[in-house]
Amino acid sequence: MKKTLLALALPALLAGCNPSDNDSQPPAPAAQAHEFLVQLSSGAEGIGARPTGTEAETRAAAWIQDHLAGWGYEVQNQPFTYTRGGTDRTSQNIVAELKGQSDRVILIGAHYDSTGEKKGSEGATDNGAGVAALLAVAEALKGETLPYTVRFAFFGAEENGLNGSKAYAASLDTDAVAKLLAMVNYDTIAGGDIVYVHSAHSDVAEYNCADPSRYSFDPKVRDRLLAISQQTATPFAIHPSYSGYPEGETGSWSDHAPFACLGVPIAYVEATNFTINGEDGYDGYSQSTNPALWDCYDDATKSACDRDSETQWGKIWHTEHDRLDKMAELFPGRIEQQLGANTDLMIRFLKAPGL
Repeated sequence: MKKTLLALALPALLAGCNPSDNDSQPPAPAAQAHEFLVQLSSGAEGIGARPTGTEAETRAAAWIQDHLAGWGYEVQNQPFTYTRGGTDRTSQNIVAELKGQSDRVILIGAHYDSTGEKKGSEGATDNGAGVAALLAVAEALKGETLPYTVRFAFFGAEENGLNGSKAYAASLDTDAVAKLLAMVNYDTIAGGDIVYVHSAHSDVAEYNCADPSRYSFDPKVRDRLLAISQQTATPFAIHPSYSGYPEGETGSWSDHAPFACLGVPIAYVEATNFTINGEDGYDGYSQSTNPALWDCYDDATKSACDRDSETQWGKIWHTEHDRLDKMAELFPGRIEQQLGANTDLMIRFLKAPGL
């Protein structure tokens, strides 16, 4: 990581909520993850929607910083600029590191901004869940010495172009890249019907890398997470092959992509449903068969009753359904279960990576 990264100055309004001020033992990581999700994504009880480039996105970054610093992590802030719609914009990545027995690094990342607020989304599944799980992992593992160094990265401005992860990847020099053993991307890890884990696509053309010769689609991180998941309450699945995408391989539409382009083996975890014949086929963009998310769902065809008139297509992300109160009505207990399982799985993986 470049030495130009600066510590984030916290807003005064957060100064009094340092978690280290409380000497009581925290809840189990799975329960703590859900509490973090409430604090981050609930408009009634926390920050709520965090549209890219807004004050709410900045508040979320400060909130993440406050927790990590309260647990004793040295936290770094990486401000970056990007251009969107002909306008220069700014955001920041929040990064903390847990030194391990080796200086080889496992990077685990999640973006904290959200989108779809005009439709009522509060970004609970996309991607409050990923952030909440990684924060719970960071708290549970504080002070431990693991086999490898663990780097927690919380990316800004993902929703309008993966800007945070691209900026972070671009900031790494040759030595820093060489130390990256793996990257795991937690994006939309709870909410959908099935939790999947993917590796990068075996065709480098899918990723549009600046230097295709460095690209890695090694599935070893995916396969290790898949194996560990069998010991949890929510075993992962590998998506079946569909047009353009071989079994278990994913495209470049989330924060794992810049790291695959650097030659780092990646895994991408998401909760959705690849068995549905959605608006554009079996592509995972329909997250659920729940009838409330469809104008009319036909279980026999795993699709809309009328493909020409369907408007909802089983989608949660970026819609009015992506909020905790709606998810509790649609899927009682699902968010808690999937979030908890993903939190426990990551702790197990970091303690015994098997890479």
